[in-house]
Amino acid sequence: MNPFIEELKWRGLYSDMMPGTDEQLNKEMTTAYIGFDPTADSLHIGSLIQIKILAHFQQHGHRPIALVGGATGMIGDPSGKSNERNLLDEATLNHYVDCLKNQLSKFLKFDGNEANNAELVNNYDWMKEFSFLEFIRDIGKNITVNYMMAKESVKKRITGEGGAEGMSFTEFTYQLLQGYDFLHLYREKNVKLQMGGSDQWGNITTGTELIRRKAQGEAFALTVPLITKSDGSKFGKSEAGENYWLDPKRTSPYKFYQFWVNATDEDAERFIKFYTFLSKEEIENLIAEHKTAPHERKLQKKLAEEVTVWVHNREEFEKAVKASEILFGRSTAEDLVNLDEATFLEVFEGVPQKEIAKNEVVGSNVIDLISEKSGFLKSKGEAKRELQGNSISINKEKVADTFEVAEKDLIDGKFLLLQKGKKNYFIVKAI
Repeated sequence: MNPFIEELKWRGLYSDMMPGTDEQLNKEMTTAYIGFDPTADSLHIGSLIQIKILAHFQQHGHRPIALVGGATGMIGDPSGKSNERNLLDEATLNHYVDCLKNQLSKFLKFDGNEANNAELVNNYDWMKEFSFLEFIRDIGKNITVNYMMAKESVKKRITGEGGAEGMSFTEFTYQLLQGYDFLHLYREKNVKLQMGGSDQWGNITTGTELIRRKAQGEAFALTVPLITKSDGSKFGKSEAGENYWLDPKRTSPYKFYQFWVNATDEDAERFIKFYTFLSKEEIENLIAEHKTAPHERKLQKKLAEEVTVWVHNREEFEKAVKASEILFGRSTAEDLVNLDEATFLEVFEGVPQKEIAKNEVVGSNVIDLISEKSGFLKSKGEAKRELQGNSISINKEKVADTFEVAEKDLIDGKFLLLQKGKKNYFIVKAI
């Protein structure tokens, strides 16, 4: 069996492939592509498997192409969806395409003189001059409606299965457009394989059929499973239904790290195979170590480290770890003061806060600050008692009743973290 397919299989990242795919990969360096829909200005962790498949493909000596769907993004892929997607205006779509191109360039090797350097393409570049009449004459006549209707992604929408609300002609044509992408890339870039999630099987095989009919050629399909959590729930979203994005402006590295480090034992065992480049031996050793002392969460910590460094960098990972340790008291006041505003507010999400003029904060005596000025404690009397009992901390450090706030104590130049006991927090924002 081809080493690339073997790797996918032991990692649990193999779903299906067309006959002959294995032989094609063994025969020669093969060019393959995966498409990414520009539905936002960033990819999210739901796209990480597709990115990683391309990275593995390149590591095994083959040539990956990442296609950003500037044209197909105008329509929307019906696969796996029950409702029609809102269409984007051209300016927004072009902005999204540019953002995704920049993002994808971080994960694959594009530069150098290697024969298998990666390439980024945008299907709008070859679709923009194609008229509707030309398309239905040259492409549409090669695929029957019966063939298109037989695809699962279409059948579910047409029959209303799973609460689907039907399908417009616009979305119905999506598989033809994606099929034409494959044909175009086969002709122009010698692409012989398209890869994607298992829900893409119908769209991909429409492309192989077009190549057979229009170019008298042979092309192949390979799909990977759709990832869910071990309990069957949707992967890659928070409990509030928000995406975890790859862009640090949308999802901070701290929050991104937290997603992985909070995985269940069962999920961590699967995810470390899916989302890291660790070898089979390294992963098996980690799993065995984890099972001897699951409370240490070695598996989750290594998973979070590998993925955060891959998507962001080592520095952001280390910041995320320090931020995480703040909650558990294993950090210094210096670590806390050096947090940026976004990370600080995420670490202490939901903690009550009050805005106070900066000149009322800097130089303020701790008794006045934690009582009358902030309202954290009810009275000066309570403040004195708690301070005498050594239960008040500012920025995670115990303070006495003589403490005065200095400029250097402000986190990111504007915040103070007040604390009574272990779990009672309050934030002062100096404005």
